[in-house]
Amino acid sequence: MKVVILGCSRVGAMLATQMAKNGNDVTVIDSKESSFVRLPKDVKIKKVLGMGVEEDTLRGAEIEKADVFLALTNSDNTNITASQMVKQKFKIAKVASRVYDPQRAKAFQELGLDVICPTVMTVEKFLEFLKSK
Repeated sequence: MKVVILGCSRVGAMLATQMAKNGNDVTVIDSKESSFVRLPKDVKIKKVLGMGVEEDTLRGAEIEKADVFLALTNSDNTNITASQMVKQKFKIAKVASRVYDPQRAKAFQELGLDVICPTVMTVEKFLEFLKSK
């Protein structure tokens, strides 16, 4: 499977590493070259330096061949913009965005976008923890 990940944060790097180790063709896009130090040197992961909301950067990541696009930057706006662009312009079927703001996450989910909101997930996990003790 061809996977393109936008954002080489801790989450992006860890997910890219696991996906590559599982035999997937993985490309990571980030606007800061220094972010790529999070990727292990012994795992084959393509790195693309650039802005994930720019068509040239996405084409450099071979977005046209992607089966999956995951937007994992620390910016809700960047993640949503890039995801909409990839879904609409490049017709990638499996697209998901990390969105920190629960209200935005809900609004974008209602528009049909696949969104993962770590804020909501963290609260839910802590509530589960508190109930179990």
